[in-house]
Amino acid sequence: LNMNGIPFLGAILKISRPSKYGGPVMTGTKTWQELTGQRLPVHAFMDMSAEEKINRELFIGNTTPEMTEAMIREFLGNAMIQVGLNTMPGNPITACRVSGKFAFIELRTRKEAASALNLNNIPYLGAQLRVGRPSKWNGPPDQHGNWEDILAKYMAGELQLPSAAANNAPEQQQQQQQQQQPIATRVVELKSMLTMDDLQDENEYQDILEDTTEECSQFGSLLNVIIPKPGQVGVTKIFLEYATLEEAAKAIQGLAGRTFDGRRVEATYFEEERFQRKDYA
Repeated sequence: LNMNGIPFLGAILKISRPSKYGGPVMTGTKTWQELTGQRLPVHAFMDMSAEEKINRELFIGNTTPEMTEAMIREFLGNAMIQVGLNTMPGNPITACRVSGKFAFIELRTRKEAASALNLNNIPYLGAQLRVGRPSKWNGPPDQHGNWEDILAKYMAGELQLPSAAANNAPEQQQQQQQQQQPIATRVVELKSMLTMDDLQDENEYQDILEDTTEECSQFGSLLNVIIPKPGQVGVTKIFLEYATLEEAAKAIQGLAGRTFDGRRVEATYFEEERFQRKDYA
């Protein structure tokens, strides 16, 4: 219990007795910060009350049976990171629980919960997820957009989150977040998907090339698939060139966080000029 508040992967872990615990009340316990003298990160919280939790909890509708808690948490967390809806490093979603055709997620902070409302209508595995406040929420109405609005503004480089404006976020902080966002291009770089062993056999290489082309064509018009071979610059990476920026964005959204042979895939934009020069470093 004294580990309550320990930081891990950008989140502050909550450690306490379960709600059905009927034993004696423990006294004399301290938080991790009290034990170690560490300070809580900026924007972190330690209020574990039900009132605080409802401010950080969101309803996720239109889920399908194949969507697991881990998949939803990773997918939505990656989406928030992609467009800058998170306020600090790491997955802003600390927990997810699935119940039939809907789920609930818990965010690290109130602010990130408000920003996550902009994920409403985000497409995932053939469904459009509904993201909103749970029915027991009785706070003031939120000002937010939908995923289509946020993605369009992100692609145009003019992202201005309604939730951030409503919270009167400092202009300097908004500028810093925008500067940290990658520049959108038509080229997608995939990392952590391949190993050197995967590329040794020519037949296996061709199978990977064909499978990648088929899988990634679902996001749009795929002009080029480049998989450097051993001895070439960029080996173990995969590069996808799409016809439009929107198609590249869909690919990143659909591929980031997926697992391939036990490895988590990283999907990011890659500079078109470097791609044309075949500079795959």
